[in-house]
Amino acid sequence: MLGKLLTTGLAQLYRNGNIITSQKTRNGDGGNTTALIIGITVSAGVLLLGLIAYVVWKRKAMQNKGKIGKKGPHERSQDFLLNEVVISSKKEFSAESQPDELELPLFDFDTIATATDNFSDEKKLGQGGFGCVYMGRLVEGQEIAVKRLSKNSGQGTEEFKNEVRLIARLQHRNLVRLLGCCIEMDEKMLVYEYMEHRSLDSVLFNKARSSLLNWQRRFNIICGTARGLLYLHQDSRFRIIHRDLKASNILLDGEMNPKISDFGMARIFGGDQTEANTKRVVGTYGYMSPEYAMDGLFSAKSDVFSFGVLVLEVVSGKKNRGFYHSNSELNLLGHAWRLWKEGKGMDLIDSAVGDSYNAQEVLRCIQVGLLCVQERAEDRPSMSTVVLMLNSETATMPQPKTPGFCLGRRSTLETDSSNSKQDESCTVNQVTVTMLDAR
Repeated sequence: MLGKLLTTGLAQLYRNGNIITSQKTRNGDGGNTTALIIGITVSAGVLLLGLIAYVVWKRKAMQNKGKIGKKGPHERSQDFLLNEVVISSKKEFSAESQPDELELPLFDFDTIATATDNFSDEKKLGQGGFGCVYMGRLVEGQEIAVKRLSKNSGQGTEEFKNEVRLIARLQHRNLVRLLGCCIEMDEKMLVYEYMEHRSLDSVLFNKARSSLLNWQRRFNIICGTARGLLYLHQDSRFRIIHRDLKASNILLDGEMNPKISDFGMARIFGGDQTEANTKRVVGTYGYMSPEYAMDGLFSAKSDVFSFGVLVLEVVSGKKNRGFYHSNSELNLLGHAWRLWKEGKGMDLIDSAVGDSYNAQEVLRCIQVGLLCVQERAEDRPSMSTVVLMLNSETATMPQPKTPGFCLGRRSTLETDSSNSKQDESCTVNQVTVTMLDAR
């Protein structure tokens, strides 16, 4: 800027010099003095104006720089998403991760607080390992579900980022839809579509509500969850391992259609990657596969194991964790395995289903569930095979082998003291394996 002004001034001096020279030729020495004074005055004026303009421009630039350094909460939220969440490294998401593919709305805190009556207890839908979930209604009438991460928890930030990165890029009828998020000050919230019947466990394991799930609805929940999991493992743009599939993470809409939720623990696999190892075992008691709980080894077959547990829970209406038959200390998997071997598989079905059910579908679901929870990962079917077996009455199905399950009234998986008081429905994040006896 200053260089341009100086150049203009020098050009003016050059032109004035030419005027002086020409006037000297025409008018003699008498006109030289007048022309020289005029030239110097004009040039000095141009340089002075240029200097003033430069000072004004520099001052405005400094003021703008100070404003940029003092961003408001909403601007910081956008930076958080664009720099750390939405725009991900090419190494992790390859060429498919283009920032313009994501249009994730940012809600301000006041909007969410108004929608949830300032997070009142009456609006609380449930509570998990990282905070509470609230029902809300936006001013335009749309119902939403808000997951609010606990500010006192040292965990959850990475899970929050992970869920935004993943679920914002996934579209399937059996996956819950993320509508937006809110990041202001210490608040981190995810905004989902509202599911009228909440989570599967709130209906399935509730004596007063379990009768809402007749056999046809239970079968549709099993098949819909299988399709959603197949999409994650095979048909989505990224191969995704959920790692925390359970009844509380299956949400039900107004027509009891299932939608998989909570991708905070999920991991993306590369195109040729089949398994991975972690020192930080995450998941929920009763749903974790033996190889994952013992060695931290997870793969698509880990999700298959969790799905098998879920199938047997849907059929029986009983939780695997905490279930013990009256005459033994078997958990649900052990109980189902014993009934299957004795040819009494139909005894597993929940009495709340009533008499209206297809016996062949029930037995097929039990067999699929037992195939999915086999002890060895390589013996378990893939989700594509599971979907085929569930939807075909003529598909050839192998006989299941011994499931991987724990015996004893006390779980052989123990948490550290910081997690020992967590509710059984919560996700655990640190697991110390002492012993796992599978038979």
